[in-house]
Amino acid sequence: MAQAWKCAGLRWTAGRPELAWEGGRRSALVRGKRVAFAVADGGGRTCVGARGHPCPVRAGVPGRSTGARCEECARLDRAHSVAADTIADDPRPYRVYLAWFGPGMVKVGITAVERGSARLLEQGAVCFGWLGAGPLMAARRTEELLRAALQVPDRIPYGEKRAVRSRLPASAAERAAEVTALHARAVGLAGWPESLAREPCRVVDHVEAFGIAGLPPAAGQVGELVAGGSVAGELLAAAGPDLHLATGRGVVVLDTRLMTGWDLVPAPDGGGLTVPVREFREVAGVQDGLF
Repeated sequence: MAQAWKCAGLRWTAGRPELAWEGGRRSALVRGKRVAFAVADGGGRTCVGARGHPCPVRAGVPGRSTGARCEECARLDRAHSVAADTIADDPRPYRVYLAWFGPGMVKVGITAVERGSARLLEQGAVCFGWLGAGPLMAARRTEELLRAALQVPDRIPYGEKRAVRSRLPASAAERAAEVTALHARAVGLAGWPESLAREPCRVVDHVEAFGIAGLPPAAGQVGELVAGGSVAGELLAAAGPDLHLATGRGVVVLDTRLMTGWDLVPAPDGGGLTVPVREFREVAGVQDGLF
């Protein structure tokens, strides 16, 4: 019987994507490489737990869930989340940023200074710029100020991000234009907390890191994994948690968050894409891992 693997999600390490597996192994994701795996027969998807602890009841979770957590573990995870605004006493310094995902798609957010640009890579930000740095609560107040004054959200749905990746402006200058303009407006606003130091505008572009220059439009995206199903394709690009794969059904996007909670095994020889795919209306030696 083939060894089963538990995926811990996609990680961005030193600006490069890797799939992490329970037990600490990593699989580098290289453009042009074949990505192929199957979901083990006879089992379901189980909760991944919270804050590094396994789910005490190994609860089942729906195949379409990107969180892969049961209700109780999801509650525990968010109870210790900066993103969910449930922590106010984190002593680490934080940065406020503007992230751009496509024309008219800019968001404001915060991330711990020690994380560098990892949060932006994880979100699939095509480009971004830092606005300032300081204590957590000052960063939060600045985020709220900018969201209201600049009329920008604090999150953008992944579906909207995916829809524009194949038709982004060709030049880095064009992609940076909205962030540059909003940065100038932001730093000129009154009401910034005194403890948050403004930073100059230096836009960082992730098109090369993601491999999305000239990316063909996607025909659809994997809706969920199912027991006995398989995924196989050539990796064209990786952005945020998404893999853009060239398959026999065209370019298909796989959100790697759907892989967590399943027992995964090597794909059978000649295996293709046999999991449910949601089509878009518009064409948009020693085994050390599964691939």
